[in-house]
Amino acid sequence: MDVSRPVGWGIIGAGRIAATVAADIARQPDSRLVAIGARDRRRADRFAADHGVERAYGSYAELLADPDVDVVHLATTHGQHHPQALQIIAAGKAVLIEKAFTLNAIQAAEVAGAARAAGVFCMEAMWLRVNPLIRRARELVDRGAIGDLVGVRADLSKRFPYDPAGRLFDLALGGGALLDLGGYTASFAWEFLGRPDTVTATGALAPTGSDLTVATQWGYSDGRVAQLYCSAAADSPAGGLIYGTAGWIEVGPRIHHPAHLTVHTAAGTQTIPAPPESGNGYGPELDEVVRCLRAGLPESPLIPLDDTVGILDTLDRARAQLGVRYPGEG
Repeated sequence: MDVSRPVGWGIIGAGRIAATVAADIARQPDSRLVAIGARDRRRADRFAADHGVERAYGSYAELLADPDVDVVHLATTHGQHHPQALQIIAAGKAVLIEKAFTLNAIQAAEVAGAARAAGVFCMEAMWLRVNPLIRRARELVDRGAIGDLVGVRADLSKRFPYDPAGRLFDLALGGGALLDLGGYTASFAWEFLGRPDTVTATGALAPTGSDLTVATQWGYSDGRVAQLYCSAAADSPAGGLIYGTAGWIEVGPRIHHPAHLTVHTAAGTQTIPAPPESGNGYGPELDEVVRCLRAGLPESPLIPLDDTVGILDTLDRARAQLGVRYPGEG
């Protein structure tokens, strides 16, 4: 890409997430909001008018042919991500894919493989992993502020009124608490503990067969554990805990967009507030994409594709224990 000009962004999908991310792209000093693509041209036109997007397209192919688009934010529902991400990569465009990256690890591995083969930048839009407070917690753990790591707990739950056609409940849309909410708790645990050796899951299903409430325990050969909870049936404080032999760190509320860290050790308690923030919170994620593109990196070292695939594999293992399968899965 031409490093002398702002990074040109295109957005595929004209829904709620696209609108909130578009507002934050517009605030980025080194970004330019070039194009919106939707299957309905009228919807794309309305989105462009509402959010100051330069061009509106009534097809994804038209947007991908725009030479001023350097990177595409894929903001459709996650059941559509696999084929659409492959289309974007085939067009040679960098891509930021909203979570859930894909429906399962098999699809994620195919997208990651296609991006690597094409030499195209690809990243999951898991803003938790680039959140300044999560990065600070990682620094504290790495320098031994709470001793040796023992375990992690995390919860993210939000009540969604039951709607069999809604995205949380319709299996054809990739419905379920795990992909919508559990991806955050899984990413939190993975950030500090890495890939688990064992995964045990229990929970409850919605009438449509989607996972409604899920509790998982990850085990590690060295004795560390992670206890994770998510539910689409009830709200919760949605916090996280990182335990060490010499103290613990509280993260929240809410874990995916925390307001503060509190570090507890024998020396006392220290609360670290979130830094001042403008916009909707997507700034650090967008900054990371721009930084990687400017540096010519094929993927982010903070959200590597191997982590994205591995986390989805872990969620697949939990989902299998609950008996939840999406259309087309074995």
